[in-house]
Amino acid sequence: MRDRTELVRASYTAYETGEREMLEKILADDFRFWSPPDPGIDRATYWERCWPNHENHAKFEYVRLYEVGDEVVVTYEAERADGSRFRNTEVFGFEGDKIRTVEVYFGWNL
Repeated sequence: MRDRTELVRASYTAYETGEREMLEKILADDFRFWSPPDPGIDRATYWERCWPNHENHAKFEYVRLYEVGDEVVVTYEAERADGSRFRNTEVFGFEGDKIRTVEVYFGWNL
C-alpha cells in the first residue's frame, strides 16, 4: 500500500501543476467530496465544480499533515495565483491506496 500522506501531497501537487491525470489515478471510482457549498458530490461533479479551481492555486504549504487511522488530516496555507493567501483544513478518507472521501473546512483568508 502506498503512503497515504504521500497520496495527499500528490493531490495538492496536481492542483499546483494542473496535472489532472495524476489526481485521476489516486481518486477512487466512488469518490465523494464534502464542503459547505458541495455536500457529498460525486466524482463527476467534483471534476466539473472543483477541478477548474486549480488555475487559481499557486502553492500549498503544510501546517499539519497527520495520518490518523484510515484518514489523513491536513491543514495548509495556500497562495492563490493573484498572490492572496488562505488557510483550510481537509480530512481525507481512503479505500486501500485510493482517496475515497475529502471533507473541506474553510473560510480563513490570511
